[in-house]
Amino acid sequence: MTDPLLFDHEIDRLLQGIAEGFRTPLRAPVLHTPDEVGLEFEDVTFPSSDGVPLEGWFIPAPGADRVVVANHPSGFSRSGLPTHLEPWRSRWEPSGNGSEVDFVPDYRILHDAGYHVLAYDLRNHGLSGAANGGIGTSGIFEARDVVGSLRYVRSRPDTRELPVGLFSRCLGANATFAAMTQFREAFAQVRSLVAVQPLTTRVIIEHQLALAGVPEPRIDDALMADLSRRMVVTTSIGLPRRAPVEWARNVTVPAFLAQVHDDVLTDPSDVQAMFDAVAGNRKKLHWIRGTTRRWDGYLEFQRRPEPVLDWLDATMATAAEPGARAPLAPGAELTEPLVQGGGPGACSARSATASTP
Repeated sequence: MTDPLLFDHEIDRLLQGIAEGFRTPLRAPVLHTPDEVGLEFEDVTFPSSDGVPLEGWFIPAPGADRVVVANHPSGFSRSGLPTHLEPWRSRWEPSGNGSEVDFVPDYRILHDAGYHVLAYDLRNHGLSGAANGGIGTSGIFEARDVVGSLRYVRSRPDTRELPVGLFSRCLGANATFAAMTQFREAFAQVRSLVAVQPLTTRVIIEHQLALAGVPEPRIDDALMADLSRRMVVTTSIGLPRRAPVEWARNVTVPAFLAQVHDDVLTDPSDVQAMFDAVAGNRKKLHWIRGTTRRWDGYLEFQRRPEPVLDWLDATMATAAEPGARAPLAPGAELTEPLVQGGGPGACSARSATASTP
């Protein structure tokens, strides 16, 4: 439900508040820990590629020969987002996203499927260090954290030789795309990418403006240019530079993209454009249907993990495993479908998987 239509002075105040929000994003706490679901873990710290201290968990799986690195959404921490609490509830409930997102059960699923897990907080999030004046950059500087996480995996004796999969959501997915654009050499060990609900900053802001009561005719190029100028003042980075569709052209590993199709905070054409931008046929697009809640996209894995686990297994399996496909090296191409169409799931939101034509 949208708010009553706003007057010009209210729109002006709203735009300035959005611009200020990128200068001083609200941090979410690390509210849960892996031991809540029976997992042993290590508290770890490592630097981003530009030296920002990053805090995380390493969750070992006995006998595992693969690693998954988890990159969280904007405003979240490695443990999720307490949207059932204030001030987060007031911010997100108008879009139907007023319930908690807890990522810790995801790590249990990955652990039980035979993966070591590295989950950490991006810069200016959770318990990780402040950087670049605390600003949010929609993936541009957060890309350096993705690179830092990969270097950390390569630094551990128990993981340095293992293939890596990336499970990146929202900002984490944008940052992964940006890292592949800026630091391609860092991904030599990466065999697979799961990118859940990456998004273009302009697209979500347009939808948030509409939900806040800005008349639809006012949400035009002129208004967004005004906002972009304000964002340059607060962060030095306007909307055009926050360009995940362009960054997606540099994805070099098999990529599984997932998105709530009718998400009220974005538009399916945005993720479709990113999917189309990924070169080759080493990719899948997984639509989550039957809901308008963005949070359902983040919770889909713990409700119906099979599509993601099947994708990771097919793209990361070692040749030594009975019946396994050899892992795909960067630059290789898939010659057969890896994920079948979505069937009935364990949640109210239906899922569907679309392949490339």
